[in-house]
Amino acid sequence: MANIEALKDESETRIFKAVFPNTTNHYDTLFGGTTLHMMDEASFICATRFSRKKVVTVSTDKIDFTKPIPQGSIVELIARVNKVGRSSCVVKVDMFMEDMYSDEREKVVTGYFTFVAIGEDKKPVGILD
Repeated sequence: MANIEALKDESETRIFKAVFPNTTNHYDTLFGGTTLHMMDEASFICATRFSRKKVVTVSTDKIDFTKPIPQGSIVELIARVNKVGRSSCVVKVDMFMEDMYSDEREKVVTGYFTFVAIGEDKKPVGILD
């Protein structure tokens, strides 16, 4: 079990992005779809680093948007394996928003992404050897 915990620690993934006008809606806040894209990317990288296998997203669960993210913000996505199954893992992604010109920071989105490891035949394989 300690080995899995070490893999979780080593595969934690952090990504920073700036919220530019091309990613916002008519309210000048980050599009929800763009947010989900960023979260799926961070969770995919985390699951891949955890398993070192080909993985595919099979579901998302409980995405909570708690506050709009205005243009001009910096966001940090932190992805960490939360649960491990035989051929799958669940990755929790927290998104934090920072004001570009102050040290204000708060968690604004949380979601869970499930990945399945697949072999060359595109069929599920063990997530860990």
